Amino acid sequence: MDSIRSRDSIVHFEAKSYEALNIYLRETLPSSVFILTDSNTNQYCLPKLLSEMQAETIIEIIEIEPGEIHKTIDTCSGVWQTLAELGADRKSLMINLGGGVVTDLGGFVACTYKRGIPYINIPTTLLAMVDASVGGKTGVDLGNLKNMVGVISESEMVLVDTSYLDTLPANELRSGLAEMLKHGLIQDEAYWKKLSHLSHLTTDDLAQLIHDSVVIKNNIVFEDPTEQNVRKYLNFGHTLGHAIESYFLTHPTKITLLHGEAIAIGMIMEGYLSKTIGLSQEDYDEIKAVFSFWFPKVTISSDDIQPILDLLIFDKKNEGSTINFTLLHEIGSASYNCTVSDTVLREAIAYYQI
Repeated sequence: MDSIRSRDSIVHFEAKSYEALNIYLRETLPSSVFILTDSNTNQYCLPKLLSEMQAETIIEIIEIEPGEIHKTIDTCSGVWQTLAELGADRKSLMINLGGGVVTDLGGFVACTYKRGIPYINIPTTLLAMVDASVGGKTGVDLGNLKNMVGVISESEMVLVDTSYLDTLPANELRSGLAEMLKHGLIQDEAYWKKLSHLSHLTTDDLAQLIHDSVVIKNNIVFEDPTEQNVRKYLNFGHTLGHAIESYFLTHPTKITLLHGEAIAIGMIMEGYLSKTIGLSQEDYDEIKAVFSFWFPKVTISSDDIQPILDLLIFDKKNEGSTINFTLLHEIGSASYNCTVSDTVLREAIAYYQI
């Protein structure tokens, strides 16, 4: 499977990943290697990585707690402190082995430690393979506000080994599928159709589909690396989805949603909003049916609507007090910087429950 090159990084797949990693280690001779894991990837994924690595230098393992609730500056401080105590210098290399929390946080730690050390992402969840580890976005949450502190800086490379997906539960695979479906909705109707008609998703199906998804995202990011224009296409479903994810994250009686679960809800709602710019009812019904098939409905009561709306003002796409959405003209075609009325916004949230 061909590697995919971006402006400053490259994504390798399957066995080619470890070949590329070992060539990099031989050519750059890092003074030390730090592998960032969480407790899950430490147990289930680290042994394979260590068996494939051919590093002739010190390897140190840094483990953090899993989950979005630990994607914080406090966690970063602990990792920075550990790097300092273990003598990491500017020729050290950080390898982030994990899902989106590990790759986002680890990339941010690497970009800011001693004003920047090189890092490599090895995503171990489907979501991270197609989204979090590609495009150079790094960062952490500020309280319950998603990804409010961070930088855009690409890794040296991304290594995608789909065998790590064998360790995932079904809900984690569905979480990644949401972002893949989004890539089809904003850019490629044929890809959307291929994914949405999969009645039984297995890891054997995924290798080529992951590659195709990364191609779609990479083409967008290559054109607009700092999200000034077309990279905003990738935010379809994320304005409301992030608000819902944030609200559920800290609400005392709500379940914590995986990112893809929240974004799937966001795409159903923002699909409804898309009818204001011409999305047909037929296309919308198809979108809602597909996401409803893959993702169980989550209860959002009338009391939840205003707190969710209040969180929209913190969305990073906003300009002043204007809340901007990415919406669909049709399946495979999107526009960014769209605005909608408060009435339609409330209708969209309410319609999700129908």
